[in-house]
Amino acid sequence: MAINPTRIFPDDLNRNSTMGVAFPLMEGGKFTGTLTYKEQVKSNIIHTLMTERGEIVNKPKFGVGLKNLLFEQNIDIEQLKSQIQNQFDIYIPNIELNNVEAEFIENDNLLYIKIVYEILLNGELDAVKLNFLGGAGRNVENTAINLNKAYNLPNL
Repeated sequence: MAINPTRIFPDDLNRNSTMGVAFPLMEGGKFTGTLTYKEQVKSNIIHTLMTERGEIVNKPKFGVGLKNLLFEQNIDIEQLKSQIQNQFDIYIPNIELNNVEAEFIENDNLLYIKIVYEILLNGELDAVKLNFLGGAGRNVENTAINLNKAYNLPNL
C-alpha cells in the first residue's frame, strides 16, 4: 500500500500568529492577517498585480500596474501576460503559473484577469480572478471553480 503524504507549511499549524497582511489592506479600520501559506501566496499575487511600478521604495521595477491600463486606447494582452509572468518569476518564485487569461472590454473600461497557479510547496492548484472597472473600483474574487474539471487534472 502506497502512502501519499500531504505536504504542508509548518506555520499553517500555528493559529496564534499571522504570516502577512491580507488583501484588502484595511477592513473595518484594522489590518487583516493571512493565517495560511495559501492565503499569503494569494495576497502576494494580488499585491503584485495592483502595485504600480515605482510605488515601492527600493523596488522600482516591482508591480504590474493594472490600474493604469484601464484608460489606455489599446492594450496588448500578450504583452500583459508576459509582464505578469516576468513579475511572478522574480517576486513570487514559490508558484508556477499554469494559465493567465486577460480580456479588456474597451467600451466599459473593464479589465478582467484570471490567473491559475500551482503552489510549488505542495502542488496545490488555485486561481485568482480580478475585475477592474475604470473609475468605479475593483472586484477581487477567489475563484470557486473546480480546477480539476476545468483543466482535466487528476483529483488531488
